[in-house]
Amino acid sequence: MSLDITSHRGTPVPNELVPSRYALRVGEIDVLVVSDGVLLLPTATLATNVDPSVRAAWLEDMFLPPDRFDWPLNVLVVRSGSQTILVDSGLGDEYPGFPRAGQLALRLAAAGIELASVTDVVLTHMHMDHVGGLLVDGVKNRLRPDVRVHVSATEVAFWASPDFSHTSMPSPVPKVLRSAAKRFLNEYGSQLRTFDEEHEVAPGVVVRRTGGHTPGHSVVHVASGDDRLTFAGDAIFPVGFDHPDWHNGFEHDPEEAARVRIMLLRELAATGATLVATHLPFPSVGRVAVAGDAFRWVPAVWDF
Repeated sequence: MSLDITSHRGTPVPNELVPSRYALRVGEIDVLVVSDGVLLLPTATLATNVDPSVRAAWLEDMFLPPDRFDWPLNVLVVRSGSQTILVDSGLGDEYPGFPRAGQLALRLAAAGIELASVTDVVLTHMHMDHVGGLLVDGVKNRLRPDVRVHVSATEVAFWASPDFSHTSMPSPVPKVLRSAAKRFLNEYGSQLRTFDEEHEVAPGVVVRRTGGHTPGHSVVHVASGDDRLTFAGDAIFPVGFDHPDWHNGFEHDPEEAARVRIMLLRELAATGATLVATHLPFPSVGRVAVAGDAFRWVPAVWDF
């Protein structure tokens, strides 16, 4: 896989001292990883099925604070043929308690990507940090009126009456998740292109339902020539390499999510495909190796 940085017109976002986008090529397909910012979340959500002391020991080993941790937010822009595909849309301003997130519109502009150029949107699932960017004032008016929004039919059905009984989220979050999903369906319902299990969005760009994190959670596979990249959405978190069986508080079916995670990590280790995921540290470009009964994250070397 080539990791050549492509040039994008645009002016830097003021006062940003760190990169917020990273470009690579998957064969003949251009991929841009864009940071939507960072969420600050309680560490209890990292592992709800282990003793707190075990979780605390892992955090200490990773040089992370014991109570709260930074939760990166990454989205993709994929160019395949004549199509420009936005994969997820970040948080937007759905939850004012996260002032460091919701940066997508500014960062797309800084990368020289106009919303009017987006032909397709793919949603891995409908949590607020994946649909919220589409709900920011003025965004829909700047998108093409014929933009296609691809999401699993199972996911759409789930949010008609969502079940949070197996989650362990901070108490205000479920209400906001419901509200964001309802607003999204109201505003974009006529533009939805639902699929059952798998759908080719563009040449070499396939979205596949995995379930687990949410019933309709999906991953995106990009393939061109001998190159492969998987955008795993919320199927994989940083702790999931060491402890893929740990349950995340935001998972609607934690046991199924763990099975999906292990299956996906095994698949990535076997194929050597590049992995990008929503909540891995930006730019989250790397590969997966097997490490005994667990896995090992092998980050790519940045190409400057």
